[in-house]
Amino acid sequence: MASLGQMSDYEIRLIRVFNTVVECGGFTAAETTLGISRSAISQHMGDLERRVGFSLCRRGRGGFSLTEEGKALYQAGLALLSALETFRSDVNALHHTIKGELNIGITDNLVTLPAMNVTHALGELAARHDEVSVNIHMDPSDAVIRKVMDGHLHVGVVPSVNLPTSLEAHWLYDEPSSLYCGAGHALFEQADLPLDAKALARTPAVAPRYPLPLQARHAHDTLMLHASASDREGAAFLILTGRYIGFLPDHVAAQWVAAGKMRALDVERSGYRIPFVLIARRDRRPNRVVDAFLALIDGEREEKAPSRNS
Repeated sequence: MASLGQMSDYEIRLIRVFNTVVECGGFTAAETTLGISRSAISQHMGDLERRVGFSLCRRGRGGFSLTEEGKALYQAGLALLSALETFRSDVNALHHTIKGELNIGITDNLVTLPAMNVTHALGELAARHDEVSVNIHMDPSDAVIRKVMDGHLHVGVVPSVNLPTSLEAHWLYDEPSSLYCGAGHALFEQADLPLDAKALARTPAVAPRYPLPLQARHAHDTLMLHASASDREGAAFLILTGRYIGFLPDHVAAQWVAAGKMRALDVERSGYRIPFVLIARRDRRPNRVVDAFLALIDGEREEKAPSRNS
């Protein structure tokens, strides 16, 4: 039976490749993430299987799946790579130069937000510390929260909704949302006129299936919810049909408003603002890269804080 001896850089690389393949769900999906060809991935996987002495996965018409040994090796690989990152962070703490990785998760549809606190902080981090590697992961907010909590991500950007107490939150900005309809909707030509809330209550609207703060949920309570969407992009799809009204962040809707495909409805007190925060684990290990980024975020926040309630 084969057994691993002393771990070399090559074995560690093989484990990184294997874990990436698992997280991507197969060889083909992992090509872009790893930046190598499918045949090279297959060769790496074969090398790892020969070194550990057992099969790690099955692939064929039935798709990609892990063997029981593969599942166990994946978990062991997570522990190894986490330990290596912890070791590198601890060593970096001994030096003045900050180096290492910043793994940040961001929920979707935020790049068009005018308040670019995260962008500015990342730019300043890169300018000050050129040996820091920034890795951005785009995920739904619940996935970002989960990955920050389990250590896959250092920090995340999410709405401030139902956050676990084990996370610390740094306020970034408030995202304003308004009620919209699409071209072809019966209300489209009346969008600039004050609308009767009772009439709106009889108009089919989009219900969100994603977490919202209390103020936003109350705004939806006054509508006749006949369709639903799992995210803001899904809500935009439905609004653009011209059959539904629905809430969208103003910066997300701006592209369709400019193209004449969507208009905001003039309804008193219909809008709301969702606070977005940068989250990190309260019990995280010392990490100078993360600490430097949080300091820059807090600096951006202090500059923008006076306009928060404007």
